[in-house]
Amino acid sequence: MSLPPRFVFSQSSLQDYLECPRRFELRYVRGVEWPLARGEPTAAWERRARLGAAFHLLVQQHLVGIAPKRLAASAEERGITEWWEAYQASPPRDLPPACRTELSLSVPLAGYRLAARYDVVATDPDRRAVIVDWKTTTWRPGRVELAARLQTQVYLYVLAEASPELSDGRRLDEEQVELLYWFAERPRQPERFTYDARAHARAGERLRAMVAEIAAVEAEEWPLAEDTRHCQFCRYQTLCGRERDPAWDGIEAEIEPELDPADLDLEQIAEIEF
Repeated sequence: MSLPPRFVFSQSSLQDYLECPRRFELRYVRGVEWPLARGEPTAAWERRARLGAAFHLLVQQHLVGIAPKRLAASAEERGITEWWEAYQASPPRDLPPACRTELSLSVPLAGYRLAARYDVVATDPDRRAVIVDWKTTTWRPGRVELAARLQTQVYLYVLAEASPELSDGRRLDEEQVELLYWFAERPRQPERFTYDARAHARAGERLRAMVAEIAAVEAEEWPLAEDTRHCQFCRYQTLCGRERDPAWDGIEAEIEPELDPADLDLEQIAEIEF
């Protein structure tokens, strides 16, 4: 089977393909609903992912003007008081004044579109744009790992290309775009990435090559991941016969994934009521 027409790529779909083409096929080509995996660590990961989604919503509500005191009770109710207090004590610094939350942008790429959904984009028109991404995983990746991630490359690339949408029709220079990862478990250790024209060209080349490779696949069944450690959190385990592998032991923190917002029923995470 091949890619559906007018498919829209994202950092999540590209990461899925990079880690396991079969997962990409099942999820995006065949549209298979995820069957439940059995036992831990998947269940624990999903519980934590839902807490992370609740934290994202709480910060979004704060940034649109809801008073912190009203949100504190919501944080306690959802069991994320420590994250909320960490955010209050050590929020991202040096951000432009205008903040857009849950912003979605897309740009053309190799005959398809590439989309990004941002937690926050803070802008100073015609001068600067800073992406802020909230991280609630149990571990903090190093700078080298973060730089290599498709999320880092996709987020910066899309924002630079789509910047006229944010700055009155004027395209920002790549040097005016930044990305800040903020870690709920390490609030005083954010990671900031600047950008430039060379990095933009490299990212564009890599992303176009990936899209072309995926679009060219015509197979009855796409190949499974070579590194079975990526299978431990995958809900397609039961379809691939990889429900348990000794290679998974003791490496949960190393490759713990983040849940894509599309995988959650966000209606289950109620907004604060007045």
